[in-house]
Amino acid sequence: MDLQQIASFVVRFQLAAIEMETGKKQWRIKVTHVQEDRETLFESMEDAFMFMKEIAEDV
Repeated sequence: MDLQQIASFVVRFQLAAIEMETGKKQWRIKVTHVQEDRETLFESMEDAFMFMKEIAEDV
């Protein structure tokens, strides 16, 4: 196993909407995997984290 492997991500949050009744914010989350220059959009932090975890485990 190579201990020098790196997985870098840029994570951007953009407010997409606010529910009027509850005030709950809906986010658009863009994750960029730097090494592959690959961008993927998500609606939840959990999904974004799972994406990053899968890539990091494959490095």
